[in-house]
Amino acid sequence: MRQTFDESTDRSFGPTHVPLIRKAMADQGLDGFVVPHEDEHQNEYLPAANDRLAWATGFTGSAGAAVILKDRAAVFVDGRYTLQVRDQVDQGVFEIRDLVEGGVPAYLETATARGQAIGYDPRLHSPDALAHLKAAAAKAGSELRAVTPNPLDQAWGQARPSQPAAPVVPHPLEYSGEESGAKRQRIGESLAARGAQAAVLTAPASIAWLFNVRGGDVIRSPLPIGQAIVAADGTARLFLDPAKVTPELPAWLGNQVRLETPDDLPQALADLKGKTVLVDPAQSSAWYFEALGSAGATVLRGDDPCLLPRACKNAVEIAGTRRAHVRDGAALTRFLHWLATEGQTNPPDEIQAVTRLEAFREQTGALKDLSFDTIAGAAGNGAIVHYRPTVRLNRQAQIGSLMLIDSGAQYLDGTTDVTRTVAIGEPTAEMAERFTLVLKGNLALARVRFPAGTTGSALDSLARVALWAHGLDYDHGTGHGVGSYLGVHEGPHRISKSASMVALRPGMIVSNEPGYYKEGAYGIRIETLQVVTEAAPIPGGERPMLGFETLTLAPIDRRLVVTSLLSDEERAQFDAYHARVLAEIGPLVPAETRAWLAEACGPV
Repeated sequence: MRQTFDESTDRSFGPTHVPLIRKAMADQGLDGFVVPHEDEHQNEYLPAANDRLAWATGFTGSAGAAVILKDRAAVFVDGRYTLQVRDQVDQGVFEIRDLVEGGVPAYLETATARGQAIGYDPRLHSPDALAHLKAAAAKAGSELRAVTPNPLDQAWGQARPSQPAAPVVPHPLEYSGEESGAKRQRIGESLAARGAQAAVLTAPASIAWLFNVRGGDVIRSPLPIGQAIVAADGTARLFLDPAKVTPELPAWLGNQVRLETPDDLPQALADLKGKTVLVDPAQSSAWYFEALGSAGATVLRGDDPCLLPRACKNAVEIAGTRRAHVRDGAALTRFLHWLATEGQTNPPDEIQAVTRLEAFREQTGALKDLSFDTIAGAAGNGAIVHYRPTVRLNRQAQIGSLMLIDSGAQYLDGTTDVTRTVAIGEPTAEMAERFTLVLKGNLALARVRFPAGTTGSALDSLARVALWAHGLDYDHGTGHGVGSYLGVHEGPHRISKSASMVALRPGMIVSNEPGYYKEGAYGIRIETLQVVTEAAPIPGGERPMLGFETLTLAPIDRRLVVTSLLSDEERAQFDAYHARVLAEIGPLVPAETRAWLAEACGPV
């Protein structure tokens, strides 16, 4: 599972594959086809067999879309990928457009014409997204037409990789903290309270959490691809490829879970005739809604019933993630020591940095996988928010530059995600000033106290206000949820400018990652994970408050800190964090690293 540095696509993908797609479109009488990034399970990170957007365009980011018409085409990305898409996509084939501002609906409204038929695959679109696309096409007088099989899959043909079939294995109670039967009982009671007799689950993370299993179908995430139908009485039908079913799995699932194959799913949906069935329009594709409607079921639109319970970690999961972060912090500290010593006199290239960090994590003996491909951006590459080193793009760090390392690991007891930005040689005054502004945002979000009912969007500005005061900002969210040996990106909570209706609750793990990016020069990001906790009572306070406990333990480069820009409160907070890093990580690293850590964690 080691990280590789080969590129899975190149700029020739568009010129080579778009004509094949257009031919398949013509065979089906289509004037266009909509290509979402999402697959049949609305995954963010995709198995190679489902990475249709990458095959069609060459773009490998985790969010995007494309529209291929007979005589023109466009690819859509958000602000995280504006630099990456230019590098990966042939602009002679694809116009590059913004995914957020107008996006695909606006393009369909202006680029399609009356009487045209634009194809879509109902298994790849959520019903809400599809409704927006249909409304936009209607304004242009064109029509969205469901097609099966879709022209892209037909064009891909025999060259398409096989579907993954990683073994599905039990996830023991010592890590999950709650029996699957108890979880299913809770979910069933919540369904009954909402007037539903059953729920259809298609999100791999929900299936993994509910049944206390893990798999390996999704890159860098221990997720099994499958479907489930959960009844209000707590019984369930679980649909898995038989090739994934391990010998111990049936007994682990128990008598109240009926193990079936994906081929049985259409009939299982038909069996729900006359019942009220909960389906999440953000997690399940339009195909499920259409199948249930055709079967005569009453579809109740609502959030995946596992979403919120999964996000609020129990005591066992929180204890596990604390252990995982201490273990991971020791590995990361060994890497940061190497970078601060050998890396200063003989600066590494990005690939060397990635492989060295991965080796330290492997030496823990507990590493199951990375939680995502490590981002190691030297100098200007650090300004590409979701950059991944490749042999072609690999860059040597230079004296007087910055290196940004965003990485994480999967352990049985927890998932980590941490970013540190390190000076190679002496940083410029501008680098240090802007690093300190980012640090101020990270510290503000770590120490905030807030009443129950507060959403992440209400806290987002805390991480930005120091940057805003200098006319600066960053174009990504400040925080995403993180799973417990699950996906490194987990909802429903987040911290961002975008409005959120989900309040932060005790047990939720969320990242704290403000940044600053100067295109072509350097990138800065400081990321720690933190868990929502009940805060200590405030003398004279009238309401109970929540706060955050910082989970990530690794030193922050003090050479980049302009202490005069920090308040007394911020200096004390920064020193207290480093004192904790030294106390918890120091005993776990070799003597030479421990001596360096004592200096690196000294008070500012």
